[in-house]
Amino acid sequence: MTISQIKSDLQSLSSMAFQLPDGNFVPGHFHITEVGKVAKHFIDCGGTVRNEEVANFQLWEANDYDHRLHPEKLIDIIELSEKVLHLPDLEIEVEYQMSDTIGKFNLEFDGTYFQLTSKQTNCLAQDKCGIPAEKLKVRIGEGKTTPTCCTSSSNCC
Repeated sequence: MTISQIKSDLQSLSSMAFQLPDGNFVPGHFHITEVGKVAKHFIDCGGTVRNEEVANFQLWEANDYDHRLHPEKLIDIIELSEKVLHLPDLEIEVEYQMSDTIGKFNLEFDGTYFQLTSKQTNCLAQDKCGIPAEKLKVRIGEGKTTPTCCTSSSNCC
């Protein structure tokens, strides 16, 4: 989800909720404590220099249980960030405090709730790194008719 997409989705909502990958929801009294631009300049294991930028939203909760962030207030925060930080229409990454570490998530919208979706690591230079292309996994004997009992002449073992 990009910044323009979240702003568009927020305009149709009277309240908002963020759902974690396990189906639980971020408590309704959450704050968005940061909206920023994160730049990553790195070299992958194949020697290619890369640049990535994402918009970063940090969700946080405190013990102020009556707090509710309304969609129009979040739009205001995003628009201020676009203006002050010169934030382009980037993909959004969300940080949220898990039990013992910060979780990083992608963001999607299902028409009702914002979905925090799991992120995965990956090798960006698999062709240069010696990682073989994934092979089709076939179960032994699949597609063949096999005798119910293996014998030395049946070729099923």
